[in-house]
Amino acid sequence: MKLLFQTLCLCLALGLAATQYDRIAKALHLPEAHHDAKLDRCEGLEFDAIAPDESGVMLFFKGDHVWKGFQGQPELINSSFKELEDHHHLGHVDAAFRMHYPDNTDHHDHTFFFLDDTVFSYYQKSLEKGFPKDISEVFPGVPSHLDAAVECPKGECVTDSVLFFKENQVFHYDTRTKTVKTKVWSHLPNCTSALRWLEHYYCFSGHEFTRFHPVTGTVVGEYPKDARKYFMRCPNFGHGSNHTSQDLCKNTRVDAITSDDLGKAYAFRGNLYMRLDTHRDGWHSFPISNTWKEVSGDVDAVFTYDGKVYIIKGDQVYIYKSGPGYALIEGYPKSLKEELGVEGPVDAAFVCGEHEIAHVIKDDKMYDIDLTVTPRVIDKEALLPFKKVNAGMCGPDGVKIFVDEDFYRYETPQVLAFSRIRPEPHKISREFLGCEH
Repeated sequence: MKLLFQTLCLCLALGLAATQYDRIAKALHLPEAHHDAKLDRCEGLEFDAIAPDESGVMLFFKGDHVWKGFQGQPELINSSFKELEDHHHLGHVDAAFRMHYPDNTDHHDHTFFFLDDTVFSYYQKSLEKGFPKDISEVFPGVPSHLDAAVECPKGECVTDSVLFFKENQVFHYDTRTKTVKTKVWSHLPNCTSALRWLEHYYCFSGHEFTRFHPVTGTVVGEYPKDARKYFMRCPNFGHGSNHTSQDLCKNTRVDAITSDDLGKAYAFRGNLYMRLDTHRDGWHSFPISNTWKEVSGDVDAVFTYDGKVYIIKGDQVYIYKSGPGYALIEGYPKSLKEELGVEGPVDAAFVCGEHEIAHVIKDDKMYDIDLTVTPRVIDKEALLPFKKVNAGMCGPDGVKIFVDEDFYRYETPQVLAFSRIRPEPHKISREFLGCEH
């Protein structure tokens, strides 16, 4: 051990970079150096662990630093997770994941951090009582000194599970039975971190990642790929160089919004759309053309009906079949007048649940259009207490009308139609997008 220590000191004296030392330290289970130098993940860092927090914000760990989200500067871990720093003699964060407890109404999302043979559990950003604990106490059968870990809920895995990675071995841990099945996925690189994001699974090695199936480990597609093109906002790196770098909390106006038959919400702003699968995953933005390639630029209105998504832009309507890989229906786009019987452009549109009425808003008026009738014509007209709206949507909690930075709730479209006074405004940033301001 003395010889090993002398060798490491000699390497450092010869100018061994901090990142090289960290890789050696991780392999030998030695503590990492604290870095006073500014870390830049766009230089191609190898992360120790990646996991979402309880609000869906992605956490990227390297040494004693953590990045929160896909852009921005790192901060010291002790600013958010003081107890991890208190035990920093154990080394860096080996692995991390967020786990959901669907059967427990009092405890939902917990974030677990693994350091050597120790595990820390955080709930509502506080260390849980009794932690840290030995990994074997909380996850019996799972080894120490892990490389990576990721949650895998039932439906994506056979049972509610956690996948633990150590070298080329994968330990499938059943969270209900507390049993472990070990597999060898030699076709994957050794995962230094792993991530479940928007129902897909990723193995990170160095600054590259590989998407895999959580049950079989199968890799579909051309991998590995550079993480800087997809998981962080880096200039001159693919997706990171476009407007997806905009912070959704800096500009909270939305141009159009809807939710599909799968329960996913889509909010449009400029040439981007923001997708929300669940509130625990948070909103994530992408170029509109990534999903609806025939549509470019601003969208005026959007609604979902009968398994299809209607996107209105100017005096044109684009109709797509819902589901993975939205496909434009043959013959579209068509004129708004031909499809819905109203002159464009319009400001908003929505359909409530299984109802067959499209509520289309233009200036200060709302028009009801029966979608079962051909040709479609305006059936009813109502004057609204707004001179202009940005977007509208309908869901289990009623109708939301979006105006500038606020939205307004109405129990039903009929209540909206007969209202003459605006209800109390709600901030889009805090109550809809989950921003802190």
